[in-house]
Amino acid sequence: MKTVALVTDEISLPIDHDMPPLLHACRAAGLVPEVCDWYDTSVDWSRFDAVVPRSPWTYVDRLPDFLAWCEEVDAATLLLNPLAIARWVLDKHYVADLAARGVPVVPTRFVAPGTDPLPVVREVLAEHQGAKEVVVKPTIGAYSKNVQRFARPLVEEAARYAGKLLDNGAHVMVQPYFESVDRHGETDLIFFEEEFSHSIRKDAMLSPDGTVNVPTLDTRTPREADAEERAVALAALDAAASHLGIERPLLYGRVDLIRDDDGRPVVLELDLCEPSLNLPFTDTGATRFAEALARRLGS
Repeated sequence: MKTVALVTDEISLPIDHDMPPLLHACRAAGLVPEVCDWYDTSVDWSRFDAVVPRSPWTYVDRLPDFLAWCEEVDAATLLLNPLAIARWVLDKHYVADLAARGVPVVPTRFVAPGTDPLPVVREVLAEHQGAKEVVVKPTIGAYSKNVQRFARPLVEEAARYAGKLLDNGAHVMVQPYFESVDRHGETDLIFFEEEFSHSIRKDAMLSPDGTVNVPTLDTRTPREADAEERAVALAALDAAASHLGIERPLLYGRVDLIRDDDGRPVVLELDLCEPSLNLPFTDTGATRFAEALARRLGS
């Protein structure tokens, strides 16, 4: 029987709601799953047939360490999804790569450390006259950590906040805030082997007062993605694989979409390394994931 490490960490495991159904589904698929911490140096990763990052979410504050861990695992056994994915998708500069390949994304401008963010904030608002607010966030992050939205008159406040992030060494993204997310939330689509599995609605996470709503289970509900949303999500997955030149299909992935001011779906985020897959909201998702993993391992 094939052994699989489902990777998390001590802080993140309590909020990994996918883990219980996934463990059960892996066992039902004839696999031997084991929950492991990514920073546990006593683990011999070579003893597993595959290592699958599931919720190692403390990587946000230790990205170089996490990528070094991914390289160690990749040298020892099968890392799923591949190492190239982790190197690319954990920094949101990937949005520019998707846009360059024709994928509709939330319009984004990037600011590097040492650069004055004020002109960029002004340019984003000038380019999107319908936007009443702007979003400022670091390119490396999860669960909307250090993400804030600012009303149009607060241009200088938005720039000062971006400056604080830059002073701490972060690269920064500046985006128009689409009001549709307040009304309709976002649609998160989950795929296994690039086949659509299920989707959910996630409530807006950013409040106008600067607070962030942590995406707990009660902020999510099942939602059926429409054909247009599925097409955009698949285009994003295709662009990712093409850009990286990696073998298809990807074992798993999540694409988060919102609607722009014209009502068209655009990619807000792409998570192909350690996504929450919203398994509690589907009767078949965990089974699909486990069976896809078993097929990949020839089990």
